[in-house]
Amino acid sequence: MLIGLAIRDVVLIERLDLAPGPGLTALTGETGAGKSIILDALGLATGARADASLIRLGATQASVTAIFAPAPDAAAWAYLDEKELAYARDEDLVLRRTLAADGRSRAFVNDQPVGVGVLRDLGALLVEVHGQHETVGLLDPRTHLGLLDRVGGCEPLGRVCMEAWSAWRVAAGTANSLVEARDRSAAEAEELAARLAELDRLSPKAGEAAALAEERALLGAAEKTLADIAQARDLLDGDSFATRLGQSLRALERAKSRLEGLGAGSSSQAAGRIIAACEALDRTMIEAAEASAAVDAAAEAFDLDPERLEQAEERLFSLRAMARKLNIEPDDLPAARAETAARLLGLESADEAVSIAQAREREAWSAYLAAAAALTAARRAAGDRLAAAVEAELAPLKLDKARFRVAVDPLPEDRAGPSGADRVEFQISTLPGAPFQGLGAIASGGELSRFALAIKASLAQRSAGPQPLMIFDEVDQGVGGAVADAIGLRLKRLSAGAQVLVDTHSPQVAARAEAQWRVRKDGSGDRVHAAVDALAPAAREEEIARMLAGAEVTDAARAAARALMHA
Repeated sequence: MLIGLAIRDVVLIERLDLAPGPGLTALTGETGAGKSIILDALGLATGARADASLIRLGATQASVTAIFAPAPDAAAWAYLDEKELAYARDEDLVLRRTLAADGRSRAFVNDQPVGVGVLRDLGALLVEVHGQHETVGLLDPRTHLGLLDRVGGCEPLGRVCMEAWSAWRVAAGTANSLVEARDRSAAEAEELAARLAELDRLSPKAGEAAALAEERALLGAAEKTLADIAQARDLLDGDSFATRLGQSLRALERAKSRLEGLGAGSSSQAAGRIIAACEALDRTMIEAAEASAAVDAAAEAFDLDPERLEQAEERLFSLRAMARKLNIEPDDLPAARAETAARLLGLESADEAVSIAQAREREAWSAYLAAAAALTAARRAAGDRLAAAVEAELAPLKLDKARFRVAVDPLPEDRAGPSGADRVEFQISTLPGAPFQGLGAIASGGELSRFALAIKASLAQRSAGPQPLMIFDEVDQGVGGAVADAIGLRLKRLSAGAQVLVDTHSPQVAARAEAQWRVRKDGSGDRVHAAVDALAPAAREEEIARMLAGAEVTDAARAAARALMHA
């Protein structure tokens, strides 16, 4: 809702402060008095194109400040959040624009400098203009889909469609990411496969490198070790050692026999010692035999293939070379092989993951198409209801030969989006048999304004949401009598719970307003300026009588004015 408009040095207006109220406010006055200047000034504050010709003659700059009190859920607040502009929802929203003589302008939102585009965007959210040369909002087909959903009760299905679209986008993003990852991994898969093949050919075993290093060290010393063992064997197996032990034992046994022949028993001291010596020699011969067998066993432990050292060295060198290539320890090669195989398996399973993700994407897309189809059906039904309601408004507005429809056409699949797969456009046919066209095809400014009024009146009956400030500029051009009264009635109905400004020459329209501003010129010569009077009830009666009678206001005109005001 617009609660204040401060105009400084705009065309004929030197200084003007207005405080519009809710409901319908009528701007009246003689042609050329300056009613359109007020609307032009509001346009300047809401981002309309600026022209230095708007600056009052003799002034250095023009400025306009528009003060709004948007509803708590108005889209303007979200827009301010998006632009990171400071505001407080319990305070007013102030738009200001200055225009210098060189054509440069500056824009402000709550005294924060902004681009003119920000004012324009906010203006589109706060004000709708339906005039002789433009109908801001309704002429733009991009607004029609949102209007239809809001008044047609399609928003719940719209939310379902948006959620289905979001789910598809997530699924599509996952599938695309997996495809990209798979493609990027193709070279890596080749490298891993080659590495795994090398490791498989090498076939490293746990602890093998350490064992080979130990074996290599042992085999390196094996030649000298075997020589030492051979010498020990030769000494044990030589004739001199074994012969001497045997000869010694036989000599003692002869000595023992000789004593026994002389009758000296084993109890004699000499015989006992000979027997002990024989037993010792016998034990020595047995242990010598065992020692010889142990030396033979030690020699057999070193009974290796002469090529084993070379083979062990080659194997150890191969393991160490692969470990250096992978920058790991040789004993970590078996774990590296297992890891390489696992990574390669994961890459090889990427195709399966991609297939699963793409299947989920197709399922999500099918769910989205089903939600979009349900939304399309609801929009077509809502469009038919809205078309019937608008056409019921046309005849009283002297548009009885015109037809109206809501075209809900399918979009190409690649242009479908979160709001569905439809292109919605309000279309008209102004003559019987004429093709339907967009609202911009209406050539007459008066017809365009009346069409906008018919549509807005139908939309307002079906919408519980907040309405922006609506401005109708000479919507009654070229009509009078019952048609003008029908226009006034619809403007009155449209303004219930909203705010409507109408620039009118029709007494029937002015009489329906809650408030009336008379725009007039004061001064003479170069000192002419526009002034605005907020009319009290008695003054309103006189003004409406003037609009009825013309130059000379008669008592009959005053009576007719009273009748219109109290109808």
